[in-house]
Amino acid sequence: MQSITLEQLRAANDAGGVSGVILKGQGGAFLVQIDTRSGSGALLSKARSTEPRRFGNPLTAFNVLREIGITVGQFDATDYDPADKETNSGNRGRANAMRGAHEAAAYNQWLASEIQASLDDPRPSIAHDDVMADMAAELNALTQNKRV
Repeated sequence: MQSITLEQLRAANDAGGVSGVILKGQGGAFLVQIDTRSGSGALLSKARSTEPRRFGNPLTAFNVLREIGITVGQFDATDYDPADKETNSGNRGRANAMRGAHEAAAYNQWLASEIQASLDDPRPSIAHDDVMADMAAELNALTQNKRV
């Protein structure tokens, strides 16, 4: 069975070359099987590959077909098994990447504002060695208080 992309399906349907479609369950997803007027069959594939386009939700497939202009077809859930859903992340992987980018941007913005506030602070600067000596004295005092 040959593969056909969404754009090819749209063009074939506009030209009257599609005689029918079957939304066919396979494992944990649904495939769109296309019957053409020439008698050959095809599967709807991903845009840049021959790998079949798999729909986890049949409603999504119905919406895609309706957008193309295909409003009548068949439905076959014989081989559908909802327990066999693929565990790939789909768009969630991209969503997680975007969420991470937004969190990083928010952190960078916060850090930049903290740095600017520090630079704008009119109080005199304290030398690093003085701060470290004060911290060591405080830690020593805390340690001494715990032993008592």
